[in-house]
Amino acid sequence: MDVVYNQFNDWVNQGWLPDMFAYEFLINAMLASLMIGPLLGLLGTLVVVKRLAFLSEAVGHSVLTGVSIGILLGEPIESPLISLFTFSIFFALLLQWIKGRSTIPYDALIGVFLSFALALGAALLLYVAKHVNAHLIEQVMFGSILVASVSDLLMLVIICSIVAFLSFRYGNHAYLVAISPDVAHSQRVNTRLHDYGFVILIALITVASVKIIGAVLVGALLLIPAASARLVAQNLKQLLMLSVFFSSTASVFGVLIPMYGEWPVSAGPAITLFACGWFLVCLMVRQFRGPVTA
Repeated sequence: MDVVYNQFNDWVNQGWLPDMFAYEFLINAMLASLMIGPLLGLLGTLVVVKRLAFLSEAVGHSVLTGVSIGILLGEPIESPLISLFTFSIFFALLLQWIKGRSTIPYDALIGVFLSFALALGAALLLYVAKHVNAHLIEQVMFGSILVASVSDLLMLVIICSIVAFLSFRYGNHAYLVAISPDVAHSQRVNTRLHDYGFVILIALITVASVKIIGAVLVGALLLIPAASARLVAQNLKQLLMLSVFFSSTASVFGVLIPMYGEWPVSAGPAITLFACGWFLVCLMVRQFRGPVTA
């Protein structure tokens, strides 16, 4: 990373970049946003096609509980990763397992889990707040560019590599399962394995993104860019490309523009607002152009 930092410093000294790029934490945050954006944009298309918007919200709010449990068990306050990953993955798998063994509509089941995650997370956070700096809770809920570290970037690189491999190897099957599970089953595609794998990926990416975007808003970046792309895309390829583009630009702009303008806005809310801006643009395009199908 020292090579990267030195290169950015050279560009700043040469006047090619603003002075803010001399700060290592900003470079870390920008690199993280360049990985988070495409990841969330790509998986967000599956979230929209599968109509599982509340799933990402439920898993996102489970992070609050995971952080609290980690702190209570003595993990580092800045990054209780073991509890974060363990609880979020367990939460997502339990939700998927109950779905396959219950007649409760999936949206209602997700609503129950979302309420549980909020209630348990809030209860534990209130207890944890007595023992740690309250600013930590704000970082978990809304994200902060100040806390992205080299280890966070390494974790994102690993998850990006996993998602890239799975997308290349099983991407067509994943969208077939999302669009028509019966047809996928007739083609001998293991739909149950795809469903479990999908919720695990949602949990992994949620945990990896929480430092930048925050637990409250990570679900928004999974949903909004893909929903925006759905408004104007005319086929699946356009849906994927536009969703990744909207998510990536919202992530980068949400990190850099508030910093450049010295606005007192956290990265998570700024990223979400830029994503909402893309949604409004797509909505206007849709109104002027007329209905399209994706």
